[in-house]
Amino acid sequence: MNFQSLQMPERIELDEATFSNNYGKFIVQPLERGFGVTIGNALRRVLLSSLPGAAITSIKIDGVLHEFTTIPGVVEDVSEIIMNLKAIRFKLIAKKPEKVSLHLKGPMEFNAGELQKDTTDFEVLNPDYHIATLNEDADFNMEVRISRGRGYVPAENNKHPDQPIGVVPIDAIFTPIINVTYHVEETRVGQRTDFEKLILEIQTDGSLTPDDALTQAARTIHDYIQLFINYDVETEEEIPPEIDEEALRIKKLLKMSVDELELSVRAGNCLKAANIETIADLVKRDES
Repeated sequence: MNFQSLQMPERIELDEATFSNNYGKFIVQPLERGFGVTIGNALRRVLLSSLPGAAITSIKIDGVLHEFTTIPGVVEDVSEIIMNLKAIRFKLIAKKPEKVSLHLKGPMEFNAGELQKDTTDFEVLNPDYHIATLNEDADFNMEVRISRGRGYVPAENNKHPDQPIGVVPIDAIFTPIINVTYHVEETRVGQRTDFEKLILEIQTDGSLTPDDALTQAARTIHDYIQLFINYDVETEEEIPPEIDEEALRIKKLLKMSVDELELSVRAGNCLKAANIETIADLVKRDES
């Protein structure tokens, strides 16, 4: 196929009738045959794996040393509480990790919204989500750590070398994307009917809109592909600011060609015979 004749997509349509803060349908057309699956699959994989989000990465409950135990006055055991905490969706406003401490007394229903009462560094997107049931005997003290990350991170990777005894790291699902689907249909351009239309559906947790998610994913792919576009262009080496002028002068001298030294013809021929082209080559040679 002649590259110059490739049909490029004319537009991206947003289905405004169904668009919301957590759902969007995007239609891209026309595409050359095969490009629908190529683009759709790449965007789907990046959307699901590479967008940043926030999640609870560890908890500490008074009187609890591990997740396989029960808490007096609490209906759910620790493993059930952890499973419920994993389902809380956050929009983290601050970039640094946030620690939140709770002191709850029963009887009450402990819902996700309790985590937001004393902080403005994040927003709980599902505040009514059930975490635990406390009866009248419950005296519940818990500290959670909310962090930023990407994709899925297992509990062992959320351990810190200096974490106190009693801190339980948990699996974290950072991705703000709930689901991504795509399918490809045939479409017409003029008299040709062998073009494709890509239909991409994105569902988020509400911490970012589907169009923002699509933009972030496309930029990520662009940044990676850019390397292949400019693979034969050497980037100039960045010089750290702490290197002084003398070091720069020496570096420039080392790059100087031996032809610039105004040596005798005999000396120049000897250096060329030894494959010495720059002063740096000469410095690297020993006296032998």
